[in-house]
Amino acid sequence: MAEPRYAGVLRLDGKRTLVTGATKGIGADIARAFASAGAKLVLSGRDEAELETARRSLTADYGAEVATVAVDLARSDGPDRLAGQAGDAFGGLDVLVNNAGISHTQPVVDTDHTRFDETIAVNLRAPALLAAAVGRAMVADGVGGSIINVASAAALAPLAEHYAYCASKAALVMATKVLALELGPHGIRANSVCPTVVLTEMGQRVWGEEEKSAPMLARIPLGRFAVPHEVSDAVVWLASDASSMVNGVEIPIDGGYTMG
Repeated sequence: MAEPRYAGVLRLDGKRTLVTGATKGIGADIARAFASAGAKLVLSGRDEAELETARRSLTADYGAEVATVAVDLARSDGPDRLAGQAGDAFGGLDVLVNNAGISHTQPVVDTDHTRFDETIAVNLRAPALLAAAVGRAMVADGVGGSIINVASAAALAPLAEHYAYCASKAALVMATKVLALELGPHGIRANSVCPTVVLTEMGQRVWGEEEKSAPMLARIPLGRFAVPHEVSDAVVWLASDASSMVNGVEIPIDGGYTMG
């Protein structure tokens, strides 16, 4: 068994948690962090085989209770279907982590309508509708909860060749604030995290060349990109009782990139 990463008020023992995009990159590390903290997990992604591999790994390493739901969140019925199946897995949800997202890099003048629509569907419509459905169930259960949306530093500062991505993530930050405003009276908190480039396998592939990474790194006072656990630690904190008075905020995880 792996050593627990968290203790005290950062423990999430028994908290029923849905993590989307849970088999790769940031989502996979968030799932491991929550399993280490004692949460019961529902993992969501599109590939059943990858979900099963993740389930077995988390069960073996942490003894976690893990269910999986394979769903395409870009489909119009995806968010409601996922909310229903995830809620059924453990008799409700205490935490939602909206992590699934995509990015197509294009200059504004080359914007492709299909890719733009796909980005908005996955990065904004899906998490917004999933949060609404899960929030509705949390209100009905009457036990409160926490919704955490993984946005981006690109929601707070423009990034060239990320037109649709910046728009989708900025809108997700505002959607999070509306969730916080309307669900707060029911004891449900909603917050977002806004990471800069994170050195997942994909992040290494996209930003690994010095020619591309150097201008971005020059804008980050800490002089480096993030690593996955720096995002996961913030998400665990937002799900835990340690952040019980934090609602409706966006937390940059960017080494100072968005300071100004």
